[in-house]
Amino acid sequence: MQGDLLSAKDVLRHVFGYDEFRSGQEAIVEHLIRGEDALILMPTGAGKSLCYQIPGLLRSGVVVVVSPLVALMHDQIDALRALGVTAISLHAGMDWTEMREAEDAVARGEIKFLYVAPERFENPRFLRLLDSLQIALFAIDEAHCVSQWGHDFRPAYLDLSILPERWPATPRVALTATATDLTRQEIVARLQLQNAKQFISSFDRPNIRYEVVEKNKERQQLLSFINQQHAGESGIVYCLSRQKTDSVAAFLKNAGISALPYHAGLSPEERYENQRIFQQEDGVVMVSTIAFGMGINKPDVRFVAHIDIPRSIEAYYQETGRAGRDGLPATAWLAYGLQDLMQQRKLIESSNGDEAFKQRSTDALNAMLAFCEATSCRRQRLLAYFGETTEPCGNCDICLEPPELWDATVAAQKLLSAIYRLQHEYGEFSGAKHLVDILHGKKTERVLQQGHDALTVFGIGRELDEGQWRGLIRQLLAAEYLEMQSEGFRNTYRLAKKSYDLLRGKKKIRLRKIQALSKAHSNNQMPAQNRSIFDLGPADAKLFEALKQWRLQEAKSNGVPAYVVFKDITLYQIVINKPKDRAALAQIEGIGDKKISNYGEAILALLK
Repeated sequence: MQGDLLSAKDVLRHVFGYDEFRSGQEAIVEHLIRGEDALILMPTGAGKSLCYQIPGLLRSGVVVVVSPLVALMHDQIDALRALGVTAISLHAGMDWTEMREAEDAVARGEIKFLYVAPERFENPRFLRLLDSLQIALFAIDEAHCVSQWGHDFRPAYLDLSILPERWPATPRVALTATATDLTRQEIVARLQLQNAKQFISSFDRPNIRYEVVEKNKERQQLLSFINQQHAGESGIVYCLSRQKTDSVAAFLKNAGISALPYHAGLSPEERYENQRIFQQEDGVVMVSTIAFGMGINKPDVRFVAHIDIPRSIEAYYQETGRAGRDGLPATAWLAYGLQDLMQQRKLIESSNGDEAFKQRSTDALNAMLAFCEATSCRRQRLLAYFGETTEPCGNCDICLEPPELWDATVAAQKLLSAIYRLQHEYGEFSGAKHLVDILHGKKTERVLQQGHDALTVFGIGRELDEGQWRGLIRQLLAAEYLEMQSEGFRNTYRLAKKSYDLLRGKKKIRLRKIQALSKAHSNNQMPAQNRSIFDLGPADAKLFEALKQWRLQEAKSNGVPAYVVFKDITLYQIVINKPKDRAALAQIEGIGDKKISNYGEAILALLK
């Protein structure tokens, strides 16, 4: 085994350009070289792909990689080819001639890595091709797609149960960046990995700063965040709807930011072109529905912003994980409001899922709300969701600027009393707006028609404005004193069991203080900070930009994303170390033999 590991380290150095394995990688590589099955849970950017690529290169035969998206396949194929490794894909978008040529290349033994979608295993022709090959191992990427409780369920992943039945002697490795205990159990059961060793790394991404703000002119908040913290840098903005995606992209573009939309309503050609621009050019912001991201391996995404609350912490973690894959500082920014919760609840209620699915979706949304309304370290709450404990991180908005708390008992009692009296005196449940109108003593048409101005709570809540009452409703939902229910096209509120002790004065509650709208900052977020990634003097900064321009031209001429040529961190190390020859260049992280052969002379010439 020592010989295998020495070979693995040779591959790590000469092919991938790294001197040492990252934490946890070496044990996984050793395990897979032996031909054992494995389940790997590692956060995005921790180097999951390398864990199966090195054993795949050292084992005889072709490596079959199951991947859910063509974009993800192409991204990894480009990266492998840039390292001098043969790789190809088979997918539904290929014409007959391309398919035959690819299959023939695989059959002749010319290809080391074969990427396919899970649906390919329904094709008898493909199965016969695999039967004729020596297979080094099967790698099932994005394995959480097999879970019906997961956030990216893909029915075709269920067909992968054929692997141990048809190729029982071939090792299998399932990989994912996120999975709760329930999702992990389902991966094991559905992929028949009961005897597989599980390698579970920490879910922590210490380079990501988590920031959450209450919505108050969300587009202006987003623009302020980008301009103050990430001007000129690449990022992703997630929206709940296609219409909002288009309008936010147009808003940012009009504000001078290079922004593009991405959603299923665009033509395939538009989506492909926008994705190509985002991957290959610097400083582009992609505004998208959740349709975008899984296929993106762009390492220099400096921020991921949500302007609608995600449907679960698992989805939020997966999406924010697309920031800072290079390990350098990045930000996960989220703006949310009560309207977001109502929209998500409507989506849950209108889904085709059974009651169990809807309840789990509701529980997941409530956990996401609790994360947003947290008054203690966000990273602690995020990791606790995945069963992990940690000390306060010192790198989230709450750790950096602890929120002011206040005794919200009396205000909560007023709100709960309004809900209670509406139910018991009128047999009605109401939404936030009508509740606030009653507390403010507004004689609206609905209040007068239904006689709600006769309630004893009418007009007792003028000390808080509408935004503060809505914030209190959110916080009581997050603390499980209130329950939200859907009634047709609206959401209403009812008391939870634990609310009665609060209502009767048997307990008190302290909550995060919510500023009045008239006093809130226009951007409602952390002050701008110096988030410069690379500390370079004027001469070195000029050299760094020259290297980036050279890299962009190389990428365009080869039809690949710029980061496939070199990542930013590699260019930075070149600037700092200023290697004088190929031997010195080989010591830079991320530069293997193939890249020295392809780009060594050009880089050395630039440095001179």
